[in-house]
Amino acid sequence: MVNLLIADDHPLYRDALKGALGMAFSELNILESGDLNETVNMLEQHDVDLLLLDLHMPGSSDLFGLLHIQKSFPDLPIAVVSGTEDASLISKVVGVGAMGFIPKTASAKNISDAVNAMLDGDVWVPESVRQQIEQVDENFSVLAENVASLTPAQYKVLCYMRDGLLNKQIGYNLEIAEATVKAHVTAIFRKLGINNRTQAVLIASELQLEPPTK
Repeated sequence: MVNLLIADDHPLYRDALKGALGMAFSELNILESGDLNETVNMLEQHDVDLLLLDLHMPGSSDLFGLLHIQKSFPDLPIAVVSGTEDASLISKVVGVGAMGFIPKTASAKNISDAVNAMLDGDVWVPESVRQQIEQVDENFSVLAENVASLTPAQYKVLCYMRDGLLNKQIGYNLEIAEATVKAHVTAIFRKLGINNRTQAVLIASELQLEPPTK
């Protein structure tokens, strides 16, 4: 029995993915989640052979969800699923340890081929971009590891800092006290090994982080 977890906030796409996988595997158990917190809870409660992770579901927003889950579950194979088929992004996804990248435009056969390959321990990316995949440099790997140490709350603060919001504005958006925001900022600086907001913005931009949804 193969246990898969589909982490995506769009029920219709989850259904489509389940249909494609159901045709390819005779013994298959599919779990579902719709945001980062629910995904982590499911992983804590179930043994999962492969996680199919949407980069843009609530709480995840690009690379943070992948990095956060990898740090919490280092032995878990993860396949990133995204509507953005960009060679640079795929390079970063694979560079930080994902087993593969499945575009949401992939056919049922490509999806089954990708999942089979990753369950066998192989890395799978779309054939159309395989020649464009580049190895990430050491600096990016260090940045990714540092960002993985942030809590989801600290990550949200980092994204709002990147967007130029002041502590008071961040507190209002997140419905927390300004003093709590300041504590998060201090922790972010310490974990990322930096000492000002400009450096934080550069790191957030380098990792292609996007503003979180409330």
